[in-house]
Amino acid sequence: MINPGMMISDRYEIIDRVGSGGMADVYKAKCHRLNRYVAIKVLKQEYSSDAKFVAKFRAEAQSVAGLSHPNIVNVYDVGEDNGLHYIVMELVEGITLKKFIEKKGKLDVKEAVGIGIQIAQGMEAAHNNHIIHRDIKPQNIIISKEGKVKVTDFGIAKAATSNTITSNAMGSVHYISPEQARGGYSDEKSDIYSLGVTLYEMLSGKVPFEGESTVTVALAHIQDEAVPLQQLDPNIPLSLSKIVQKCMQKKPDMRYMSSAALISDLKRSLSEPDGAYVNIVDDEDDFSPTIKFSSDDVNKVRDASRGRYAQEENIEPQEEESGDDDAIDPKLEKILKICSVVVAVIILIVILLIIGKVSGWWGKGSGKDDKDVTSITTEAPAETTAEATEEPKAGMVEVPDISGKTLEEAQEILEEKKLKWRLEPVESDETPNTVLEQSPDEGSSIEEYSRVTIKYSKGSSGVTIPELTKFTKDDATKKLEALGLSVSSTSEEYSDTVDKGLVCGTDPVVGSSVKSGSSVKLILSKGPESDNVTMPNIVGIKEAVALDRLTARGLTGNSSNVSYIYSSKYAKGIVVGQTIEAGTKVPVGTVVDYTVSMGTKSSDTKPTAKPTPKPVYNYSYEGSVTVSGNPFDYEDDEPAVIKLVLEQDGKTKTIYKGTLSYDDFPKKFSIKGWSENNGTVTLYKGDVATGNSYNVEFKKVRQ
Repeated sequence: MINPGMMISDRYEIIDRVGSGGMADVYKAKCHRLNRYVAIKVLKQEYSSDAKFVAKFRAEAQSVAGLSHPNIVNVYDVGEDNGLHYIVMELVEGITLKKFIEKKGKLDVKEAVGIGIQIAQGMEAAHNNHIIHRDIKPQNIIISKEGKVKVTDFGIAKAATSNTITSNAMGSVHYISPEQARGGYSDEKSDIYSLGVTLYEMLSGKVPFEGESTVTVALAHIQDEAVPLQQLDPNIPLSLSKIVQKCMQKKPDMRYMSSAALISDLKRSLSEPDGAYVNIVDDEDDFSPTIKFSSDDVNKVRDASRGRYAQEENIEPQEEESGDDDAIDPKLEKILKICSVVVAVIILIVILLIIGKVSGWWGKGSGKDDKDVTSITTEAPAETTAEATEEPKAGMVEVPDISGKTLEEAQEILEEKKLKWRLEPVESDETPNTVLEQSPDEGSSIEEYSRVTIKYSKGSSGVTIPELTKFTKDDATKKLEALGLSVSSTSEEYSDTVDKGLVCGTDPVVGSSVKSGSSVKLILSKGPESDNVTMPNIVGIKEAVALDRLTARGLTGNSSNVSYIYSSKYAKGIVVGQTIEAGTKVPVGTVVDYTVSMGTKSSDTKPTAKPTPKPVYNYSYEGSVTVSGNPFDYEDDEPAVIKLVLEQDGKTKTIYKGTLSYDDFPKKFSIKGWSENNGTVTLYKGDVATGNSYNVEFKKVRQ
């Protein structure tokens, strides 16, 4: 029994119980070592006694602890104390998305899209680290008092996949993907399906499939199509309805290929609500084999679902009767045995022929034939060498060989080649922090700034240096101390991509395995050297990738004034020219003009008339912010003066001031800003800041 005042591991003092789920209870606690409040999730007894579940849960929670993203609830610690298995997480004070939807009925379009983007950003960070949630649902999404959206329960979600789901099965099955309902393989696209169901519920106020039992709902996810959102509510934009429809496709290959692609379309839906840019592939256009479910197949899924959700439904899975229908025809069995023997003999003969040829068992040729063979074997390497030394195309680089290098050496080599990396630790007897494998292989040609996967040896009892880039010194120190490490010293170096004063590197480098108690040196950014950065090459790549590449250098692509030309060399949508030559040093913030291909011009294309000069318009920048956290403590509080202050580009401006009461919240405010840069709005009650700040995005509006 856990009660307030109880100490766990002589470190965490239980303050109060804040929630309970199907597999764990959540408590607010105080960490006396770091003097901060945390959330502790304690596994229930029926799971704590399952050694296999606990091992899986601990391993996954430890991998999630390496994640650091503003839209993911941080995991600080995993441990066990007198039979209590627990994880220590960031304490987020707020409500779950499920309760938020129940409170409002359904969300307006912009609010739902904003929440969906933040969930997808958290999923993207996890997927980039090869971590799949497997249980995305509103109950696992927390909205803080500041309006920040955070995804939680990564560790428990994955561990639960190998166990019978208990009392929370009915909640999970409403958001489960078809492949999970069948008990098949699940990947990143399974999370995208579940997010699509969550978006559906946010926009409509109800889940797409209802049923009296978990089996009925699971079968609906496999067989039925959800009613399109625009049919339920004509006010929902067509583009957003299609985005949700694409997320909820039955076949994983027909969904969004990544969270990043989904985020891009969600952002675009705000500026182009009626655009026809969401491409949903029809079954007729899909060349993968279509799986037709017969009544027998449906019964098998039904039986499997009964077994999976038996504990929640109190259904005992029935054993299948073994009958003569499952027996193999003796004649067919005999034919299969004969064919297997024949195939085995053929394979054996082929292997002997190959070994004999290589070993010279069949003798060597003579005369002219020998010369012919020699000429072939001596000329082939020359051709191979010529191909290997061919210069990569513009915007492409050759992957260097980093096998056997230390992590630090490998990362330096990749940085020189303008490549990024993704780390995958592997338990190995090799020296810790040594590169074991790489993907793509050495010599492959890939785009600049693409990621190279590094599989490296991890010490069996070591602590992995986490990613701390763009952390403040204090936050980085706290993160390291939570892992049992300390900061030995700091140094400074120039960085084009990290703001001055923030962490831009560590020594040892991120991913390195060190002993508990080791010291780590933090490298802080001095900002860009002389406020100049190197202009990257953006020719030969997609426009969206080019803009991201410019942004990473502190530059801006002039997307509002793009030139378009026909090109027989580059496909439609590829950048064919840039006004500033690659390699040139330019000031941070420089606006770069570029030209994009319209594809090959058809021979029968009629000459177009001279374009009419575009009219000149005046523009302003407008945004909106919804204050979701109520600044009043109680409903009977007296009305007070509420003030919103916008901070943007180092300037401040009061954008609202007036007397409001408890019932006025949540409230949406319209904002006119100075520029297209996003700003932060701080909420004041009287002259006292409540501590709640909200990000606001501005859009360009024609006057």
